[in-house]
Amino acid sequence: MVAVMPVKSFRLGKGRMADSLTVEVRAQLGRRLAERTAGLAIEVGMVPLLVAGDADVAAWALALGLPSIPDPGGGLDAAAGSGVDWANVSSSPWLVLHADLPLLTGRELEDVTEAVAAGPVIAPSADGGTSALGSSGEASFSFGPGSFRRHLGRFPGARVITRLGLLHDVDSVDDLESARLHPRGRWLDEIG
Repeated sequence: MVAVMPVKSFRLGKGRMADSLTVEVRAQLGRRLAERTAGLAIEVGMVPLLVAGDADVAAWALALGLPSIPDPGGGLDAAAGSGVDWANVSSSPWLVLHADLPLLTGRELEDVTEAVAAGPVIAPSADGGTSALGSSGEASFSFGPGSFRRHLGRFPGARVITRLGLLHDVDSVDDLESARLHPRGRWLDEIG
């Protein structure tokens, strides 16, 4: 199974935190989150494919030995679609997985991958977005605010999986701080 992980430019990512965190700290946070999520994907037998937002992300992926493809532009929907196309070339099932899930565990990711074997799976984030979406074959995406509800309409009969590590993504300083307070998020204290 391919873990399609769209990763924005580390220097431009986490823009909603710009008032509180420096560019360097936001870049470090983005790298560490993506590296951790890719590592969990490898642990559970997935092939992480980074859809790289810029040349620095692609070089970073190469240094880690991870495959990457360039982000085609056009937002998260296009990035996810590009990764799914890559997976479909080898007839592999796929899971579009956000990289900013600091509380995710290998067991939670295994739950998702096992479920994808039986059909489409959607994992919502706490704010109504979509943290992970898996299936096989062609797909049409609608990421952004409220995407969980829209994806339910695009993937009828999908199994919905809710796990703490999938519910808690990091879009704001408040998200980051709440993740740091959880025992699973103690590793974030090393950043910034």
